[in-house]
Amino acid sequence: MSRNGSSDVENFMDNLRDRTSGEEEFHQAVHEVVESIMPVVRDTKAYRDAAILERLVEPDRIVSFRVAWTTDKNETRVNRGYRVQFNGALGPYKGGLRFRPTVTQSVLKFLGFEQVFKNALTGLPLGGGKGGSDFDPKGRSDDEVMRFCQAFMTELVRHIGADRDVPAGDIGVGSREIGYLFGQHRRLTAEFTGVLTGKAPGWGGSLIRPEATGYGLVYFTERALEKLEDGLKGKRVAISGSGNVAMYAAEKATELGCKVVTMSDSSGVIHDPDGIDADKLSFIKDLKLERRGRISEYAERYDVEYREGAKPWSVECDVALPCATQNELDGEDAKELVKNGVMFVAEGANMPTTADAAKVFRDKGIPHCPGKASNAGGVSVSGLEMTQNAQRLSWSAEEVDEKLKGIMRDIHDRCCAHGTEDGKTDYVRGANIAAFVKVADAMVDQGVF
Repeated sequence: MSRNGSSDVENFMDNLRDRTSGEEEFHQAVHEVVESIMPVVRDTKAYRDAAILERLVEPDRIVSFRVAWTTDKNETRVNRGYRVQFNGALGPYKGGLRFRPTVTQSVLKFLGFEQVFKNALTGLPLGGGKGGSDFDPKGRSDDEVMRFCQAFMTELVRHIGADRDVPAGDIGVGSREIGYLFGQHRRLTAEFTGVLTGKAPGWGGSLIRPEATGYGLVYFTERALEKLEDGLKGKRVAISGSGNVAMYAAEKATELGCKVVTMSDSSGVIHDPDGIDADKLSFIKDLKLERRGRISEYAERYDVEYREGAKPWSVECDVALPCATQNELDGEDAKELVKNGVMFVAEGANMPTTADAAKVFRDKGIPHCPGKASNAGGVSVSGLEMTQNAQRLSWSAEEVDEKLKGIMRDIHDRCCAHGTEDGKTDYVRGANIAAFVKVADAMVDQGVF
């Protein structure tokens, strides 16, 4: 490698783009990591000799398969299914299944690559993977979703196992889909094993799994603000989204004394300067989980501002938690947040911040934490579910919550250990290096294969 770290990064990325053309989401995720870890690779002979970085960006395997199923009208439909088993150096592959029309191999490679680092940060023995299909469960009957899940699992069953690969839910794959997938796995194998997480608590699932990503995001933020100044209490929090992550982040932030001032959906954003308290959040839960309504109904109910087609980042806030979708917070949004007084940004979604936005935060000295660290609460509780399954135990909600809080605080401290210089923490660099070193050392120990 050359002495010029920037040249090393660009040379590596040029080579990767040549070999994986068109996979823009994957390239974005890799570039963010490689920028951070290249100095570590350059200075560590064992990593260079074992070509760790070159091996790390190639999945262990990608499985692509046809999923044929029938509608309620007995019409045959065909979708494409995937499982990307990205890296298993630390344990069984672990990562969600996503059912959404926008699912492509590039998207799943980006998510699987991020999952490797996220899982490493938890301290649990988990490799990284991701999977899913371009099937859209929206508007489908329960019977249609069941038939699709059964067809999907009929192929997937040969690639997964409690000690091999343990999928979970993701966008479009909730408790209903996990139930159908698990039932088909049990039918095909005649075994009741912890091969999927996100199960209902009555038959092997963990308590507080739906809340875990949002709660974990706030626990991470709480730890960071304890280090930065006087803690989380009293802070104004801008949250994007109104799905599980956003709702439970709002719930925990409010519980810890914050004032949550925004939530959003694809139609627009509401701004409630008085704060979205527990009663108001209950309305949002009913609106989104039961009635499938639009966030604008909140504005009508509570007589607050609704901005159609807008995002939350133009309001005054102390903390920003992007929890909606990939690349939702761009460079101009970041400048708005800085202008409006933001002091800490932590990602609740997967890669919601563009490279331009991350640069704005870095240049302005605003701590910005990537999702691989701050939204690791979901996979952490999935890992705890695996432990409960293996031991045939069921922990209380309080036990799981306490373990989750400890994991998130430990993740924060690992980021600080590898990303702090002159008293300031670069959470992106810290998270990437901490995770990379853990995975790279395991790969060196296990030899070349």
